[in-house]
Amino acid sequence: MDNNNQHSVTHRSQVRVRYADTDKMKIVYNGNYLVYFEIGRTELLRACGLPYTELEKSGYLLPVLEIFARYKAPAVYDDLLDIYATYTLERLPTIRIEYLIKRGEEEIVSGYSIHPFVTADGMKPVRPPKIFFDAIEETLRKQGE
Repeated sequence: MDNNNQHSVTHRSQVRVRYADTDKMKIVYNGNYLVYFEIGRTELLRACGLPYTELEKSGYLLPVLEIFARYKAPAVYDDLLDIYATYTLERLPTIRIEYLIKRGEEEIVSGYSIHPFVTADGMKPVRPPKIFFDAIEETLRKQGE
C-alpha cells in the first residue's frame, strides 16, 4: 500500500482495458470508470483485511450515495491502468474514497465516492462499524512500523 498521509490508506490495483469496455470511438466508455472505481474500492478494503464480503456477513452494506469523476485523458483497448483508491481516516457517518486512475504517469481520471453504512436487513443508516475502523487503524499502524 502506498501512503502519503499518516492517516490515509492508499491501495493500487490494476486493470487492463477490455475491448468490451470501449465505445464506438474506441475509447473506454465513461461509465466504465465507475466500475474501475469499484474495483479500487473493494481492493482497498481487501488490502485492509476487510473484504466487502466480511462487511456483508457482519450485517453491513456500503451503497453509493454520491460519485464524481473528472475525465482528463482517454484510455483505449489493452491499456494497463493503475487504480489508486485512498481513504483518509475520519469519524464521520459516511466514508469518502478518493480515486486516481493512471496509465503510466499520465492521469486518466480522478474522482471520489461517498458511502453511508446501512444495515443489510433493513437498509437503515448506521455509523461506520467498529470492524471497519479496527481494520483501517490496524493498517495505519502497520504502515507506521
